[in-house]
Amino acid sequence: MGSTALNADGVKALATLPSLDELRAKLVGLIQAPATKIAQLSTAPAAKLARVFTAYADRDKAA
Repeated sequence: MGSTALNADGVKALATLPSLDELRAKLVGLIQAPATKIAQLSTAPAAKLARVFTAYADRDKAA
């Protein structure tokens, strides 16, 4: 590491670091996660409402 000599533990620690591509992928995933969760939350109430209407319609058909 430049002018710094690494001991065996330093070499092992350096070897276990993720690659640059892995770090980029993790960063993009962290950035996209909140947007995905917001999109899921915005569609969840409509889906629940649709299930309630379907349940009422099925109940009326059975009666």
